[in-house]
Amino acid sequence: MPSQTQDWPGTTGDLSPAPDHGETSWVGRDRLPGKRVLITGGDSGIGRATAIALAREGAEVAISFLPEEQADADDTAEVIAGDGGTCHLLPADARTLEANRELAERAVDVLGGLDVLICNAAYQMTYDSIEEFPSEQIERTFETNVFSPFWLVQALAKDLEDGGSVIITTSVQAYQPSEHLLDYAATKAALNNLVVNLASDLGPRGIRVNAVAPGPIWTPLIPATMAPDKVSGFGATTPLGRAGHPVEVAAAYVFLASDEASYVSGTVVGVTGGKAVF
Repeated sequence: MPSQTQDWPGTTGDLSPAPDHGETSWVGRDRLPGKRVLITGGDSGIGRATAIALAREGAEVAISFLPEEQADADDTAEVIAGDGGTCHLLPADARTLEANRELAERAVDVLGGLDVLICNAAYQMTYDSIEEFPSEQIERTFETNVFSPFWLVQALAKDLEDGGSVIITTSVQAYQPSEHLLDYAATKAALNNLVVNLASDLGPRGIRVNAVAPGPIWTPLIPATMAPDKVSGFGATTPLGRAGHPVEVAAAYVFLASDEASYVSGTVVGVTGGKAVF
């Protein structure tokens, strides 16, 4: 990847090279007919690719996103509508209990229920030493990455009973943490633990809980949160020698959301270009 920067939270249109979200590459096979899905952070990157893929598989999707990411969210909805699908837009800054409860209510209202919850929204910002990490950032990272998924599952568990699925985005950073992502990596390790516990707690209620752990994936978050020298060559250290495209991660969410994964719960699916997730 060439060296580049963006203002946070970044936009898809300014990425070079352009990422593949499946706009022209994903072919639906009717694997999720009638499924009702909420995807947080669904405006760009992995969330956008997942929304497009699930919609092409027959799901009705609702995506949440920060209000400042409205343009990317509109673009995602336009792609899905162009395929004849449905994408509800739910802007939200889900860093408080109240905001998550409101998001949950709005999603159930517009979708008429819920079958799949995908907690994908995340925050990161890099620093080179622990002394440089602002205290307010630690709070924001945990509020976005850990508290929000916990509160959403808590609010939506009853709606997901008897066949529902929860999928949480973790990261290879949970297993191979980078010092400049110290707080972010810690949140992803916490999510891995949360997934295992939730699978045990919610399994008797007929709810499967799994995680997807991406490796280096080319999204607006990268140039918007990392130093230009770390963006240059991003992903080159993986065994496959490159960063992944968002559509390459979306396939894991499609599988875990589908009835094909009816006996899969409490696991982490790594999409890392060869980096270990154990």
